[in-house]
Amino acid sequence: MDTLAPRNTHPLAMATPDEILDVRRILSEEGLFHATSRIAYLGLEEPTPAELRSGAVERRFRVMIQDVQNGTGVDAVVSTDAEVVISSKTLNAAVDGQLPVLEEEFEAVERILATDARWQKALAARGLDIARVRVAPLSAGVFDYPGESGRRILRGLAFRQDHPADHAWAHPVDGLVAFVDVIERVVLDVIDLGPVPIPEASGNFDDPEVTGPPRTTQKPIEIAQPHGPSFTLDGNVLSWEKWQVRVTFDAREGVVLHQLGFTDDGKLRPIIFRASVAEMVVPYADPSPIRSWQNYFDTGEYLIGQMANSLQLGCDCLGDITYLDAVVADQFGHPRTITNAICIHEEDYGILWKHRDDWAGSSAVRRQRRLVISFFTTLGNYDYGFYWYLYLDGTIELQVKATGVVFTAAYPGPGRTENPYAAELAPGLGAPFHQHLFCARLHMQVDGDENTVVEKNVCRLPIGEDNPRGNAWALSETPLRTESEAQRMADRSAGRTWSIGNSHKHNAVGKPVAYSLHPEGNPLLLAADESSIARRATFATKHLWVTPFEKSERYPTGDYVNQHAGGAGLPSFVAGDRCVENTALVVWHTFGLTHTPRPEDWPIMPVDYTGFVLKPSGFFDRNPTLDVPASGSHCVGHPPV
Repeated sequence: MDTLAPRNTHPLAMATPDEILDVRRILSEEGLFHATSRIAYLGLEEPTPAELRSGAVERRFRVMIQDVQNGTGVDAVVSTDAEVVISSKTLNAAVDGQLPVLEEEFEAVERILATDARWQKALAARGLDIARVRVAPLSAGVFDYPGESGRRILRGLAFRQDHPADHAWAHPVDGLVAFVDVIERVVLDVIDLGPVPIPEASGNFDDPEVTGPPRTTQKPIEIAQPHGPSFTLDGNVLSWEKWQVRVTFDAREGVVLHQLGFTDDGKLRPIIFRASVAEMVVPYADPSPIRSWQNYFDTGEYLIGQMANSLQLGCDCLGDITYLDAVVADQFGHPRTITNAICIHEEDYGILWKHRDDWAGSSAVRRQRRLVISFFTTLGNYDYGFYWYLYLDGTIELQVKATGVVFTAAYPGPGRTENPYAAELAPGLGAPFHQHLFCARLHMQVDGDENTVVEKNVCRLPIGEDNPRGNAWALSETPLRTESEAQRMADRSAGRTWSIGNSHKHNAVGKPVAYSLHPEGNPLLLAADESSIARRATFATKHLWVTPFEKSERYPTGDYVNQHAGGAGLPSFVAGDRCVENTALVVWHTFGLTHTPRPEDWPIMPVDYTGFVLKPSGFFDRNPTLDVPASGSHCVGHPPV
């Protein structure tokens, strides 16, 4: 195992502790950071491809500053090279939305509620000691509750914790919710539908009384690379086989891949300039007054990178592992190092290609392997792993792994004889139906900056003069030339893919070089089109959006999704219906899970998977793995022919 700290030698290098301290100092000197200021977000203001090519790039950082006394939010850009504030904007919270939720606000909700008479009365009616009640601080969204506009709000649902090591998600205190203004530190409202039996099933998945004795049947699986890994790191530039990529980390998005390319015939060919998960939303389906507001934008409201885990060898990552640390700013503007934030390793992945040819008397097989770049983050009850895979044959894959504890409720719930919007996990314990919807932002650069997306569908053909036996089918290809044309739904029945190609570069058969996006095609946002969540998470109503690259268009929900009423991000980006043909493109891809929880998800959920694949589609002139060697000592002899 190695832990490496990238050197800061490139405009896209990860932030260093000294740079974060410099940003804090410059903001203080400019009067933008003081005793009641908190850092809601700090990240690199990244240069564009054109700026990188110019060679003269300042190190700039974008900083979102929340005043916890007066509620003012400021969005600033700081140059650490020039030591000046380049720009600053003061938010109008009623219009612009709020900055991301602060760590200290998580704790504040419980403390504020503990002194509220209405909350005390509600807990007393349930026979609950307030010291044993934990409150989940949950992002508020935007609804028609009176008096909320412009306020900085979190909503709280309660859970009983029986002892300090008890997993309180097992004991939801249902029929009760509180709305808290975290700036004025007051409780705006308490909705109490009356006491509901609190589920008593244990959620302690680490308790031997729950798990039973551990299995003794598993023999060790040892993964060894006695000569070390096949990749190298130079700063944060990762080279493996024919791949090269710059691995970076952002407090909002987590792992970001930059300048991803593949060496072909001695030349590094660009494929993606920047790839990240730019947003994820978790909307819930229970329409009750207690829960109808539940939806969380974990990237924009809570910052998945800020919540990244420090990974452990042999637990989170297995084998010959190299780790990268990440440095983020804490809410007071001091650097905080997340040790082992990024895990990098190789995996065997079965057969790459194989053929036994009886005519030629030959038998050949090669094994596939992949490079893994991953991180894990915890957001309240859920844990998410984000895994980027690079394969020998040029395939790129993103897989998201969802695990942790499902958000619980009493079952069937207050005032109900059944609950069509939730599933029963254990006696009296339920979990509302919900979705996990992610948006990947892919700034494509397939053999250059001028790309076009073409939709491809397989189509059945009727019997006719050209198809007398009805066996023929064909492939239709439709260029997506404008932003309105490029808002598309996946269709697995048509084998639909989206090819991102370069019409100025051609392969050996005269076709544009391209990479194809293969979507899973799972359900999109299931909430009503007129709903608040549909206005705020419009990205999740389409599987594909394509926009021309614009530096300021960073997030599919806009810059300030927390308590934003909607319409920001992709809906505003595409309003001009710009041309997306033969230009620098951003492909936005929505994918995810629709979760109807099952008893097997309790008390902890086995990993569920979602993601997408990008495959070379005429990018190479032939199979790019013909030079992969046989497996050596692991492949003994040859099978009979």
